[in-house]
Amino acid sequence: MAQVEFEMRALEVDTADIARRIAAAGGEHVADRLMRRFVYDIRPGEQGRWMRLRDTGSEVTLCVKEISDDAVDGTRETETTVGDFDVTHELLGLLGFQPKAYQENRRSSWLLDGVRLEIDSWPRIPPYLEIEADDADQVWATADRLALPRHALTGANTTALYASYGIDLAGISDLRFAD
Repeated sequence: MAQVEFEMRALEVDTADIARRIAAAGGEHVADRLMRRFVYDIRPGEQGRWMRLRDTGSEVTLCVKEISDDAVDGTRETETTVGDFDVTHELLGLLGFQPKAYQENRRSSWLLDGVRLEIDSWPRIPPYLEIEADDADQVWATADRLALPRHALTGANTTALYASYGIDLAGISDLRFAD
């Protein structure tokens, strides 16, 4: 079943500073990991809807993301856990889905009173903090608690974030860290 994602992002964060703020507010560090994903068009050229196969380091998921707008509740996600990243990628290929991109990011995950806080680092752009909660009020309350001005938060997706730095993410078929 599709679920609304209630999330906002604080851009260009100092990762050490934001981690200190989260810890000072009572947040618990969960894990640091490299995440890898394949992104597939469901229908070639369709905007705002795609399939993602992601390996978080602890689980592999397959989901359909649907973005209606950049609001705190503008993203719907239908997701399931799958057994194996490479086998699922192969199965999708056998079903006719070819990836439009392979992407990596580094993520430091935190929990603060049930709110998921992800400090994300992606190649070529500055790091950002994603605040994801069960409802919009929790997102805004957590931003306030971390002294993040609400007007500075964005619901823009990764493609839009890259575009804001003059980078066409759709034109990059292999996005990974150099090291």
